[in-house]
Amino acid sequence: MTKPLALIYAIFCMLLMSATAISISYSGWLAALFFLLTLVFIVVGFIISAKMRRRRQG
Repeated sequence: MTKPLALIYAIFCMLLMSATAISISYSGWLAALFFLLTLVFIVVGFIISAKMRRRRQG
């Protein structure tokens, strides 16, 4: 993953994690939704990173 892409990815992950933490005090369902979105986004980031690494090597 390139450095600018990794920076944007990290910032967006932190925003999602912060939204999860803040939403805990408002609604459990909203917190669960943000938690799932955070996990999906993290997994997608690993997939993108692996694909970019394979393209560079192969």
